Amino acid sequence: MNKIKVFIVTGMSGAGKSQALKCFEDFGFYCIDNLPTDLMPFFAKLLDAKKYLRNVALGMDIREGKYLKDFVSSLENLIRLGIDCKIIFLDASDFILLQRFSETRHKHPLGKNLSRAIKQERRILSNLKSASNKVIDTSKLTLGELKEIISAALELKRSKEMNLSVTSFGFKYGIPLDADIVMDVRFLPNPNYIPRLKKKTGLDKGVKNYLESKPMLKKFIERYSDQIKDLIPLYIKEGKSYLTIAIGCTGGRHRSVFISNQIAKKMERFGFSVSEYHRDIRKSIQ
Repeated sequence: MNKIKVFIVTGMSGAGKSQALKCFEDFGFYCIDNLPTDLMPFFAKLLDAKKYLRNVALGMDIREGKYLKDFVSSLENLIRLGIDCKIIFLDASDFILLQRFSETRHKHPLGKNLSRAIKQERRILSNLKSASNKVIDTSKLTLGELKEIISAALELKRSKEMNLSVTSFGFKYGIPLDADIVMDVRFLPNPNYIPRLKKKTGLDKGVKNYLESKPMLKKFIERYSDQIKDLIPLYIKEGKSYLTIAIGCTGGRHRSVFISNQIAKKMERFGFSVSEYHRDIRKSIQ
């Protein structure tokens, strides 16, 4: 059985701990924010009992107060229980932290003058920073860049982390609200005007044969699939883990269904995790 992995995400308030935990969540980690350190041994035993929880990220910050002094001993207890435990410390310059608190108007956890609170927090967390396995300066990082660094720390292959959803739809019923990329395939001849195909769908053999007979179709599917494949690393770089590709025709029953099915198969062959959904496939069938 794989060893339990626990990443403790900590650091300066305002340095991006919440964003980092979201990144871990996207990578499939079970995330808990601000678990008291004296509960960590009990949580470790719970992990051992729940065999399906193998990857965990715990958020800790200055709000732990006096419990931070017990952190090292709690960490040693986790290691003794056979848990692979690592610390990621998020930091940023004082100027950036001041700027972020000013922009968000959030109160610093220490509840004092902001500049003095930041300096005091640095002193309190200095030992924890020194004990960290990885220190990340978020002063100039975008969310996508932060995700890249965390991915490298986890030794993940970024090509495997994007989940694709290919959705067919009918423009007459509206574009899906969650669509990231929208393709209009109404340039293709409409099988709806052929009596024998009218009540069939893009998953039926007759409609497939009709559309595949069109000379431009194969080239379009190849080029469009390659274009999506080339775009995915750019979406990943900007921090996206899920991408919805919406393909529409007039009613969402023939052309968009067939094209979505073909694109989904192509993306699976490229090695991506793909789900296929046909939103309006039954709406116009009486």
